[in-house]
Amino acid sequence: MVFGGVPAVPVAVLTAAVLHAVWNGLAHRIPDKLVGFTLINLTYTACALVMVVLNPLPAAGAWPYLLASVAVQVTSTVLLLRAYQLGDFGQMYPIARGSAPLLVALISATLLGQHLGAGELLGVLVISCGLFGLAFARGIPGRAQLPALGAAAGTGVMIAVYTVLDGSGVRASGTVGGYVAWLFLLQGPVLALIVRVRRGPALLAGAGRAVPLGIVGGVLSLTAYGLVVWAQARGDLATIAALRETSIVIAALIAAVVFRERLGRLRLTAAFTVLGGIAVLELARP
Repeated sequence: MVFGGVPAVPVAVLTAAVLHAVWNGLAHRIPDKLVGFTLINLTYTACALVMVVLNPLPAAGAWPYLLASVAVQVTSTVLLLRAYQLGDFGQMYPIARGSAPLLVALISATLLGQHLGAGELLGVLVISCGLFGLAFARGIPGRAQLPALGAAAGTGVMIAVYTVLDGSGVRASGTVGGYVAWLFLLQGPVLALIVRVRRGPALLAGAGRAVPLGIVGGVLSLTAYGLVVWAQARGDLATIAALRETSIVIAALIAAVVFRERLGRLRLTAAFTVLGGIAVLELARP
């Protein structure tokens, strides 16, 4: 599909990458990360409720993928929340995003028996070096840093899983809007329920200035993933997954400019190395 001479799928995915980095930056900016993620989830739940009314129900064949994706995405949200509570945005985001394509490639080779060619092996090696650089940019991580790194890496595992699930589910659904609507409607309230149990009903009473950030973050989150799912219904999943990871560069800029994090040459180089390795990996795919 082309609009005005420009391929629509790459434009949609690149737009989603920018929006994804921005909403993650907003989530990290809110001091109480639990409040921030809860506001974001409640916002996109409300938006999804409207979308459910306006879109047809996904076909029966899509529901196993959709329900599995809901469970995986809730887990991903919890892990990402934990990573942001414990670590720097400029380190946690690229580890979470960059590890997903690496894991997909390794799972394909080890569990699915798919042969990796020389180019794909090079891509895996480059991504591994980049992730190693991100993890060890400030020396060997101490015990206190391991939970943050583990949460970020765990998020990457979940991203890899739900990317495959949603790529298959949306094609079986017959409706991109309906699939996205039910996906966000079902997963959105889960974190709020967990938080209510942990902190009680007064969690958002002191949210104050976090509310606008949470609302904007929720709208951007839904829009970003809606664009990705729309693209997955029309384009190559591997190429789309690679294009999405350009958000790593946007996140690095946000970390430096907005959060004033000291990225340093090593961490910045490592982030671009991950992105370069993803490009090599995807370009080498047959």
